[in-house]
Amino acid sequence: MPARIVDASFLTSASRIEEAPAEGVGEVVFLGRSNVGKSSLLNSLTHRKNLAKSSSTPGKTRLINYFEVVYKDDEADEKYRLHFVDLPGFGYAKVSKSMKHEWQKSLNEFIKNRRTIRLFIHLRDARHPDEPIDEDVKGYISGFIGPDQCYIEVFTKSDKLKQKETSKILREHPGAMLVSNLKKRGIEQLEGLIFDIVIKGEPCP
Repeated sequence: MPARIVDASFLTSASRIEEAPAEGVGEVVFLGRSNVGKSSLLNSLTHRKNLAKSSSTPGKTRLINYFEVVYKDDEADEKYRLHFVDLPGFGYAKVSKSMKHEWQKSLNEFIKNRRTIRLFIHLRDARHPDEPIDEDVKGYISGFIGPDQCYIEVFTKSDKLKQKETSKILREHPGAMLVSNLKKRGIEQLEGLIFDIVIKGEPCP
């Protein structure tokens, strides 16, 4: 059996990089538009119903949330610890311009300067695969990502697609994954991929 997540717990919230935990273990950053299903995916991946709480108001959460995750590799009989980092959703936040500026500045600093980030998981809604804001985020990350970091696109809500639409996404986004929290599709594969990249140090897909 491949490595799997056996434990997960909320660690802390940070409004800026100075409040984040000390750099040490590898980190996996989850980012995406508000309402893309980020909380649901985190809960599915960690096998916890309420580890990440989704807000009823899209864009309300403006904190960087840290979760400690423990993988167990049965073959090696070893446990490995890493952090899942849930970034605030973008695109719908109804806040003042000055607050939005400060918020984006903090996220900028965090994303660019946090050297323990090993993997960026960019969640995109499979029903709206070509949103300009998602293309902007993809371009933004590609502009600074380091050689020891990976970026993957994960399209959520894939159960809503027809086969033709699924094929189009995979054709236009090589290396992307499609998941469905509702059908639990692709979750186990993503769980394994995270382990391979962050813990085993395998190359980006």
